[in-house]
Amino acid sequence: MKAVINSQTPQVTRLFSNLELYGSKLSHQPGSILGSTALIAGTTVGAGILALPAVTLPSGVVPSTVLLIAVWLYALVSGLLIAEVTLNTMRLVGRPSLGLLTMIERTLGKLGARVAGGAYLFLHYALLVAYVAQGGEILISAVEKVLGVQNILPPWVGTTTFTLLFGGIMYLGREKFVEKLNSAFVAIVLASFLGLLLLGTTHVNTSSFSFQNWSALPPAVSVMFVALFYHNVVPTVVTQLEGDARKIRQSIFIGSAIPLVMFLAWNAVILGSVSPDMVHGTSGSTTVFDPLQMLRSGGAGEWLGVLVSIFSEFAIVTSFIGFVYGLLDFFKDISLVTQGEPSKRLPLYSLILFPPMSLGALNPNIFVAALDYAGTFSVSVLGGIIPALMIWKQRQEQEQSNGMSQPLVPGGRVTLIVIIGVALVLIGKQVVSMWGLLEH
Repeated sequence: MKAVINSQTPQVTRLFSNLELYGSKLSHQPGSILGSTALIAGTTVGAGILALPAVTLPSGVVPSTVLLIAVWLYALVSGLLIAEVTLNTMRLVGRPSLGLLTMIERTLGKLGARVAGGAYLFLHYALLVAYVAQGGEILISAVEKVLGVQNILPPWVGTTTFTLLFGGIMYLGREKFVEKLNSAFVAIVLASFLGLLLLGTTHVNTSSFSFQNWSALPPAVSVMFVALFYHNVVPTVVTQLEGDARKIRQSIFIGSAIPLVMFLAWNAVILGSVSPDMVHGTSGSTTVFDPLQMLRSGGAGEWLGVLVSIFSEFAIVTSFIGFVYGLLDFFKDISLVTQGEPSKRLPLYSLILFPPMSLGALNPNIFVAALDYAGTFSVSVLGGIIPALMIWKQRQEQEQSNGMSQPLVPGGRVTLIVIIGVALVLIGKQVVSMWGLLEH
């Protein structure tokens, strides 16, 4: 690996060149800011957006907007920390294409890698539980609506059908077919989202915006963490952009800002479509009221209900496909199983799909709770504590060896302490909450 130096300014512009062999010639294939931005934006916009209205409803539009921006800033800083870790590790080992778990093991040792691996597994399984439970519920509601019946089928039928249908497509279908199908689903998600915003604005009740309950904000933080999580693809972005720090900063900033704007608009439209009486009525309640469920049932018009259902289902499906692939890669990396013929892949897919399907069938209302735990224990570890500890150690080693350092985040150790502190507070809050439930 060779650093490419800008002759006019004494800073590294890129660490290496992405070269591919075409025939007998080497061709330079630099990644683009546009492509890397799209990767981050696409990774961020997933089913986490569906849980937002349920957790932001008790606080209201204005407080939840402020909190969303604050959580986005936290995620931006931690994303840049992972990018800095990736750059430092690439310089150290002299090669690109390092995964997040590989870098954690190199920097924090086997213990750090095991903690991160556990958090990674927990995050993926918790989210798959959430997706199959909610996806199954929406699927079964749509079938019942078409048949003209109501509450005939038990919830576990939806969860099982959703898992076997989309899990079966991934198991039996070739990778190219699944990729094309997923692209079509993403197009449906984007089209239905735009339709939702356009139609939803006609149902917005401006009086809903005046309601504010700042004390109801804390429970929403962990779900917002999940919704704004894209950190697992940051090492890929750094490799695509050849270690160019300026381009990496731009991609992470713009790529995460686009979903933020989408989330803010979505949050305002959905909460604005719910009557103020419901907002006031749920602010002191311990049960989670999901405004999307009310809208899907036609509470603000039949067409809005149809669009909410289409958007919700396909957002879940695209996220489901991504996280199944995430677990497939994880198990291949640790050489637990290998992929081959469909018959040989059956144990692997069973390992990935059976536990979430079973939990989702046992508790169909687990969607928000699963996202809550995933945000608290996994995202706060993978996207907060571990990146900050890795940077702390790397910067310390560079200071001792007078090595080249290129911080992507200002503030030094104060920033790192704040990142770790926020994550620990979030975990502590969840532990206290769980302890309280166990006592009762």
